[in-house]
Amino acid sequence: MVRLTRRLDAFAAARSWQPYHTPKNLAAALSVEAGELLEIFQWLTPEQADAVMTDPDRAHRVRDEVADVLAYLLQFCSVLGVDPAEALAAKIERNEERFPVPGRGTGAGGEADPGGGAAVDQSVDSSDDRTG
Repeated sequence: MVRLTRRLDAFAAARSWQPYHTPKNLAAALSVEAGELLEIFQWLTPEQADAVMTDPDRAHRVRDEVADVLAYLLQFCSVLGVDPAEALAAKIERNEERFPVPGRGTGAGGEADPGGGAAVDQSVDSSDDRTG
């Protein structure tokens, strides 16, 4: 990740794009690219979505949009000084505490997240510093 981030930083610097790489602009670009990824799956049935990578044209689009989303996320993190791997590890730990495996303890929620849950926390709790 560090090598990719440095490469993206060098790419932007060589083109004098740093003035445009503000947190707001990068967050907006990240959102747009995530929307473009979602567009590929819009209106597909669950079965069609599961098979999207078997279509070479769609698979190529998915890989390109994943790359765009990751590139903007890494650039966003670089500008703000956030280590994405550390941020994700900390978030997983918080979610493991908040959403224990059923039958192994109690905690807020206590239910399994069918989506894997590492980055999914929709609740608002004013007693902690998480933003979701």
